[in-house]
Amino acid sequence: MHRITSDTPHALFGVAATRRIERTAMDALAPYTLMERAGQAVARLALAVAPHARRVWIACGAGNNGGDGLEAALRLHRHGLAVQVSWLGSADTAPADARHAWERVRSAGVPCIDSAPDGLGADDLCIDALLGIGLAARPDGARPPDPRLQALLHAVRGSAALVLCVDGPSGLQADTGQYLPGLEPEQAPSAALRHTLGLLTAKPGWFTGVGRDAAGHVWLDGLGVDAAEAAATAWLSGPGMPARRAHASHKGSYGDVAVVGGEPLGARGMGMTGAALLAASAALHGGAGRVLVTLLDGDGADALAVDPLQPEAMLRRFDALEMDNATVVCGCGGGQAIRRVLPRVLSEAPRLVLDADGLNAVASDAALASQLQAREARHGANPTVLTPHPLEAARLLGKDTAAVQADRLGAAQALADRFRCVVVLKGSGSAIAAPGQVVHINPTGNARLATGGTGDVLAGFLGAAWAARPGGAGAAFEAARAACHAHGLAADRWPAGRPLTASELARHLSPC
Repeated sequence: MHRITSDTPHALFGVAATRRIERTAMDALAPYTLMERAGQAVARLALAVAPHARRVWIACGAGNNGGDGLEAALRLHRHGLAVQVSWLGSADTAPADARHAWERVRSAGVPCIDSAPDGLGADDLCIDALLGIGLAARPDGARPPDPRLQALLHAVRGSAALVLCVDGPSGLQADTGQYLPGLEPEQAPSAALRHTLGLLTAKPGWFTGVGRDAAGHVWLDGLGVDAAEAAATAWLSGPGMPARRAHASHKGSYGDVAVVGGEPLGARGMGMTGAALLAASAALHGGAGRVLVTLLDGDGADALAVDPLQPEAMLRRFDALEMDNATVVCGCGGGQAIRRVLPRVLSEAPRLVLDADGLNAVASDAALASQLQAREARHGANPTVLTPHPLEAARLLGKDTAAVQADRLGAAQALADRFRCVVVLKGSGSAIAAPGQVVHINPTGNARLATGGTGDVLAGFLGAAWAARPGGAGAAFEAARAACHAHGLAADRWPAGRPLTASELARHLSPC
């Protein structure tokens, strides 16, 4: 058993893949072996995370997830803990393994109760063995969950005790990181007070969307089964390999990043110059050899000649900007002005990070969308990285935000396949997709990034990471993975009590 952390990559398996691994193992092992191993693993983790628990309440569902909980109850009871069990199953209808576990629990005299015990507090432990990955495929409109299940689930979520989830938080879809209809919590759980133990495999939904809060700290016990030969559904991304920087190098060795965006304050009364300057700052601190900045509609007398806070950034008019050998970051704060320059950018930029208003322009203009799709034929495989947040992704896909969030990995892959590019679907557990690649989920970052400008910082930082890497079809994907991980890690390591702003974040990034 080990805890899954953000410093190493990890294979993730969806429900269908996990079921196949489970079936293969059950065919090879003696009956009841997997459930015994699962119960032992749950009990071992329970003793590790709550060694001094005053009471342990285990809420067990009617299926095999409940059987795992019953097996854990038996072991914790033998260990001398004050254990109580609520079981939703019956001896007449339970699966054979779960029924066997129930008989063992009854014979051992483990106290059984119909509902949640009163007064569970911070010194107690609650084990959620109600569903696991069960009901994962329950279609919308199906019969609503058993009221007894809903009552126990409500009690688990409302408890002040530490919660340990067996093979996933009940009600959360293991593939998507979204709750099943009718099983949503009233408020987001505290990730700090929750642990999830993956049995056989770790599941994608625990690391993206609302799954990160629901799962909390994730552990994995493979139950002695080798899943190495199975094809992963997704990967939890690890840190990137920093580009080697030789002593005998110069600014040209690490590439040019050209930032195009930053609509100034105009007739609309809205200025977005700061967005482009934030992206430029991130590219500078991310190690780009040179950073060029084109502020849109900035050709008149009031055009910015130099940024006094970062004079290293070289200002250029758009008509004087050479893109042939640059990694172009386009769209940060571009507003309506981006439409004027985007056709040339899409045509000439050999490497393009398209963000924000650039994405919105493509979503609303079929000609621009066609030009984006044609970039692969003009510039080779994966010449573009799109960095949408869920609303921008929804516009590009012609859907609503809820549909994107309902299947974040699927939405990222759909965009990658449609536009033949790398996609970073931002949000909790950003999904990174490319044609022909297994989707990666970024494990770093937190709510401190929920502030204006951090997306612009990511775009500029990603541009620097890409510019420093040798060419090739995989360079964009690797740069996206590395930049997302380092960007989120900077937020994870941010000093407590110190506000995180986008400009401060940009200045605390290191080349990746």
